[in-house]
Amino acid sequence: MPDEEALLHRPRGRQRRWTLRYRPGNPETDAQIGRLAAESDLPEVLARLLYVRGCRTAEEAGRFFRMESSQLYDPFLLTDMQKAVERLDRALREGEKIAVYGDYDVDGVTSVSLLCLYLTGLGADVSYYIPSRSGEGYGLSTAALDRLHAGGARLIVTVDTGVSAVREAAYAAGLGMDLIVTDHHECLSELPDACAVINPHRPGDRYPYRTLAGVGVAFKLVCAYEMLRCRRAGTPEADGVRDVCRRYADLVTLGTIADVMPVTDENRLIIALGLRRMGEDCRLGLYELAAAAAGPGRPVPHFSSTHIGYVLAPRINAAGRVSHASLAVELLLTDSRARARELAARLCALNAARQAEETRIMQEVCRRVELLPAGEREGVLVLDDDSWHPGIIGIVASRVTERYGLPSILISYGRDGEENAPASPEDVGRGSGRSVPGLNLAEALADCRDLLVRFGGHELAAGLSIRRGDVGEFRRRIQAYAAARMTEEMRAVTLEADCELEAGRLTLELAQALERLEPFGVSNPVPCFVLRDALLTRVSPMGGGRHMRLTLEKDGRTLTAVWFGHSPDCLPFAAGDGVDLLFQLGVNEYQGRVSLQLVVQDAMPAAAVRARCEREVRRYEELCAGAAYPASEDVLPARADMAAVYTFVRREAQAGHGSFSAARLMEAVRTADGGALGYSKLRFVLRILRELRVCGVSEPEPDVFRFEIDPAVRTDLETSDILHRLRSQQIR
Repeated sequence: MPDEEALLHRPRGRQRRWTLRYRPGNPETDAQIGRLAAESDLPEVLARLLYVRGCRTAEEAGRFFRMESSQLYDPFLLTDMQKAVERLDRALREGEKIAVYGDYDVDGVTSVSLLCLYLTGLGADVSYYIPSRSGEGYGLSTAALDRLHAGGARLIVTVDTGVSAVREAAYAAGLGMDLIVTDHHECLSELPDACAVINPHRPGDRYPYRTLAGVGVAFKLVCAYEMLRCRRAGTPEADGVRDVCRRYADLVTLGTIADVMPVTDENRLIIALGLRRMGEDCRLGLYELAAAAAGPGRPVPHFSSTHIGYVLAPRINAAGRVSHASLAVELLLTDSRARARELAARLCALNAARQAEETRIMQEVCRRVELLPAGEREGVLVLDDDSWHPGIIGIVASRVTERYGLPSILISYGRDGEENAPASPEDVGRGSGRSVPGLNLAEALADCRDLLVRFGGHELAAGLSIRRGDVGEFRRRIQAYAAARMTEEMRAVTLEADCELEAGRLTLELAQALERLEPFGVSNPVPCFVLRDALLTRVSPMGGGRHMRLTLEKDGRTLTAVWFGHSPDCLPFAAGDGVDLLFQLGVNEYQGRVSLQLVVQDAMPAAAVRARCEREVRRYEELCAGAAYPASEDVLPARADMAAVYTFVRREAQAGHGSFSAARLMEAVRTADGGALGYSKLRFVLRILRELRVCGVSEPEPDVFRFEIDPAVRTDLETSDILHRLRSQQIR
């Protein structure tokens, strides 16, 4: 395809779809919501939100809001809990050495820390073991069991791992070591032969809540043992559980949020108790980590689900990704402020190194994806490299899938620094994959199992090991598998909102009332709403143009919205257009004044504006295909039009702005007679500028243009083939 024709072809961007959890008009649903509002004395909007979160009665709503430790389920409902408590009790009475064996992520780190703190407090001889992510990999291993046995361990308690360790359990038994498994991952057909296997996913398990994190299952073991101690002491069991919550709910909260567990039922209760503990009497290590993340001289922010998920958890995870998870465990175990500060600083430094490595790998992956043949950019993206850090490729795979709307698998051979060692087809690489809803990655890998050393995972995330010599055939096979199953809809970005709201319902009082629904997270997301056809009256840049503030009018009300991470230059609409907003309600506090603020998650032109834009695009494509047009249809660019567009983009480039939407260009650039620049004329201007090499123009997303400005170039407009073709189509 000739370069000058590139702009004829609009790139396919990821479609965005908005879905609503609640739509009015269903008599039965609306009646239930009305009863819930009346019986619970709630605003109707809050009743809607509770309904779509699964609360259908006043009793369920009361449980949702109360959040007391007395609402925790009986831990002895978990299969094998009695056996586990009895074996643990024997180890404590007889002074046996106990080893806690965990995973290297936040869930594993908090599980290990919780059990070690509790058992140490009872006077147990306890140690812990977490494998190295890069050196040993996930789960129990016979080599680790040998080391623990040599160290004198006679009872091993696994946390956040172990449910699939059938062979390793038998090996431990052969060494004379007993095993208690606590885990929350899906159970295979065969369970380990252990003293106890505690997992709410066990077939036939009677526990009422199945989606505990690994640290949640470890917490239930601690609660059960504390209840046993209370029975012996003749004190109320509820007091023992309440004390365990007071001491350890913060650790359970941290692991549950980091492992992206549903914030519902018992998880939501534990998270609420944990956040309360953090706010009132924060654990030393967590406080110092939050302080180090905030920076010198800055206050420690309020502990929330968001703060944990985006600030604390990545720093704890960084230990296991680029160093060793024991650093994070030591942070949570220490009672020395100096040691806590030292470890917190190290975790922040490791996280910064992780971020830098993540950025490097992401840039390299994107560069390679853009160079792939078109046929290899339509299915599963499979890329491998010697230098990528195996602990980071999973994060990058998530970002790649999010960016391109395609499943991605990144494979690392871990040979960084071994430039002189020859690559071998027998080199085994570790891979991390992420998928899109609708394409089950675990099933896709199973279809290629003959090419894999090992694999495992779920629908949307999986891991694998593969020999270098098999990667090419694996790529071909898994892309063929995806091609037979993937649809365009799978690539779309789906954004979910709770319901539409009229402008009159958007009040500061509603925003404050929504705080009653906290803590937020998976399955209890921050409430999100849709407002239709609001008139955009003003767009103001914020943060040097990285963010923006929108002023809107709807039904006689003026509303202020902020859209973080989006530049005004790339808006697909302009002041004077009608827009649809998908947003959260926020409370803005500034100089003692409290006001309502809409926090935009997404925005698009309103239906009438979209219809107009679609007509303009169709007409432009007709003209590109050779359609005739009358002189009154202002599509033929003049030199003044070319100069006006070039002058604008060159001036903006000097200010650091290099990308603009068609809407922004049409708003900013005027024709010689002062009129607006039409869509078709703008598109032809851009094509001609590129054809004549006046400046570089690309279209990374539909109707968003990126410019590369060269020094001033003098060119003869009459040498443009595009311009001559367009003139020949004009009806005279």
